[in-house]
Amino acid sequence: DAGSSVEEMEFNWDEYLEDTGATAAPHGSFKHVDTSLQNGFAPGMKLEVAVKSDQNTYWVATIITTCGQLLLLRYDGYGEDRKADFWCDIMTADLHPIGWCEQNKKILKVPEGIKDKIPDQKEFLQRVLKGACSAPANLLEGLHRGKNPLDLIAPGSRLELQNIRDSLEAWIVNVVENVGGRLKLRYEGLEDSEKFDQWLFYLDPFLHQVGWAAQHGYSLQPPLAIRSLKSEADWQEILKKVKEEEEESSVPTDLFKDKPVIGVHSFSEGMKLEAVDPMAPFVISPATVLKVYNEKYFMIEIDDLRPDCTTSQSYICHVNSAGIFPVQWSLKNGLHLSPPPGYPGQDFDWADYLKQCGAEAAPQSCFPSLTSDHGFKENMKLEAVNPVDPEEVCIATVTKVKDSYLWLQLEGSKKPIPDCIVSVESMNIFPVGWCETNGYQLKPPRKAIVNKQKKIAVVQPEKQILSSRTVHDGLKNQELNSSDSVVINGKYCCPKIYFNHRCFSGPYLNKGRIAELPQSVGPGNCVLVLKEVLTLLINAAYKPSRVLRELQLDEEAAWHGHGETLKAKYKGKSYRATVEVVRTADRVADFCRKTCIKLECCPNLFGPQMVLDKCSENCSVLTKTKYTHYYGKRKNKRIGRPPGGHSNLEVAMKKPNKRRKRRKHFFVHKKKRSSTSVDNTPAGSPQGSGAEEEDDQDESELSHSLAQDRDKRKRKLRTFSFSDDENKPPSPKDIKMEVAEKLQLDSNPLDWSVADVVRFLKSTDCAPLARIFLDQEIDGQALLLLTLPTVQECMDLKLGPAIKLCHHIERVKLAFYQQFAN
Repeated sequence: DAGSSVEEMEFNWDEYLEDTGATAAPHGSFKHVDTSLQNGFAPGMKLEVAVKSDQNTYWVATIITTCGQLLLLRYDGYGEDRKADFWCDIMTADLHPIGWCEQNKKILKVPEGIKDKIPDQKEFLQRVLKGACSAPANLLEGLHRGKNPLDLIAPGSRLELQNIRDSLEAWIVNVVENVGGRLKLRYEGLEDSEKFDQWLFYLDPFLHQVGWAAQHGYSLQPPLAIRSLKSEADWQEILKKVKEEEEESSVPTDLFKDKPVIGVHSFSEGMKLEAVDPMAPFVISPATVLKVYNEKYFMIEIDDLRPDCTTSQSYICHVNSAGIFPVQWSLKNGLHLSPPPGYPGQDFDWADYLKQCGAEAAPQSCFPSLTSDHGFKENMKLEAVNPVDPEEVCIATVTKVKDSYLWLQLEGSKKPIPDCIVSVESMNIFPVGWCETNGYQLKPPRKAIVNKQKKIAVVQPEKQILSSRTVHDGLKNQELNSSDSVVINGKYCCPKIYFNHRCFSGPYLNKGRIAELPQSVGPGNCVLVLKEVLTLLINAAYKPSRVLRELQLDEEAAWHGHGETLKAKYKGKSYRATVEVVRTADRVADFCRKTCIKLECCPNLFGPQMVLDKCSENCSVLTKTKYTHYYGKRKNKRIGRPPGGHSNLEVAMKKPNKRRKRRKHFFVHKKKRSSTSVDNTPAGSPQGSGAEEEDDQDESELSHSLAQDRDKRKRKLRTFSFSDDENKPPSPKDIKMEVAEKLQLDSNPLDWSVADVVRFLKSTDCAPLARIFLDQEIDGQALLLLTLPTVQECMDLKLGPAIKLCHHIERVKLAFYQQFAN
């Protein structure tokens, strides 16, 4: 119709799943993502640890379990006795790989508690260390200490990539970008060209550490597609340079220990099969084993019978390659087999075709067994790479499931494409929320609208602002994507902005969510980069609307930069406000520092400088009180509005769903709370430092029911003492608020019963979830083992509630480590 158009919606997975009535594919079905989240330490690994009673001596300990950067250890010799288990922080404890004491002339000595059990120390060590796996040295010492192994694949790292189209050769690639383990790779020697860039997950079987080709007897030379771009002498010079810089750009070899092992195949040249071209995975076609290289690799070519065909669709495979099937697999599964181009007639028959070609079908024994036990079902949602444009990650719907294969319909891609055929073990599919977690743009669905404008309840008429997609400083008419980098006079407008996850996060920002932010954003245009940084910070807040209010522009103040409209969502409502950002690189560092101070966090939390081991502000040893004194807001703030007049913060009215009555959304002054009221303000922030939303009716009812429940069990209640250095959860009267920085517990969580766990949860803002813990009989020991993937999968929670719940679980773990582990 006239006036119709297409707009990109502001996308929210929770709302989208609710609107479509769909479910998210289970997190546990994406094994490569689970592997990427591991910290490199595993139960059973051994290491040498300083003995607490005598810090000059060490003893061998075994990892029992891991929790973030914490390790639960047991000295060897205690057997199955877990009474002496203790927690260590990788960043601060005196931990070393096996063999360190011998190399550094340190003393290995049996701890007093098990001295009687080990009469012969030398014989005991020989026995327990035989065949033992040491904890990775690179994660215990040096710059890599305590880091997630995935973070070690930094931009500038070098790897070797096998050529999937030509013979078995490999060439050096540079890591341009690392998005949650998905790497953007550029061939060495093509530093200024993006034309041949590729995206691969770091566990891809064709990706290796530098030196792999030489170790396995493969030639190291550039692919044919780029070989003609430089002379042979130039390529040899590049190789020489790589070898000289190998140590500083290398990636630890044990990073690839979880990579799938390639087995031995039994294919022979000339065998026929059915296959999906990985570069265009939309149809299943007849194919031929064109060449066998060795026991591991062979080449497949998609059949083409046209006499004038000059290009072939061929690629390297191994026995576990996705998209290869035995003859008749499509027929048995009721699927269409696309006849080879040039095949006479439309009805393809394998028997006639084999006879015509004089070929044999590859036997069933050549192919791996397929499974349907993977958790994927039709209509489930996930995130998937667009095979036509690997830069895009789109919303995907499972339209069909056959054995170990999925048919995915991609939404939001620039060009409509047919359903993609992918293996359930593909490393190009990801769980719902993966893009948001890793700071990557997910292509939202495109929604048709007809002369319809979004209705917004305006608190204050919006100040006219300039579009963020317009580049200033002489480039006013150039339209950019959010991922574009702008170069002026040969330089980027804005340097790379680093998130220094170890710095103090203040009262407004959730430390757990800050830790999940990408390592850096940019470089690029200042306005675009800073807008992205601020958006990430807003989304990492306990109350995004509150942080947006802190950042919003004081309308009476003089403008020194550029006005940008930022958005926030909180409790089903949308907010927007004008925020000032700078436009030139020379002002970026000062802008970042002042914004940090405005949010009462460490001035180095984000900015153009990366904090390596120790923050210059020494923020790890300062208490919240000291931080508020040094960096907090010292002047009294008006209640309800920022200084300088009316707020420019807007609230967008969200269309209510059928199950919820429409509520009035407006800002109100907070009444002074009585001693019995539930405190929802961030810890450490002054009362009334800014207007907030009126508490929802259901929260009031929850507080009332909690108070009744408290009175019933007043005599036998176990008291939990709280004081978090981040944000206090809602707490009934019986919860004691202390001044201490961390959560204080009056009893060991290992001894908690199911009732104790339920009681603790009811004291937090996750009280409605207590019923799940009661039904699943989760006691204290089980609570300490819960992680985000486990919570999402076993409790069937959406990402937001799961993250909120895991925040409280992590607080208990940290308190347990500090109070009881010793």
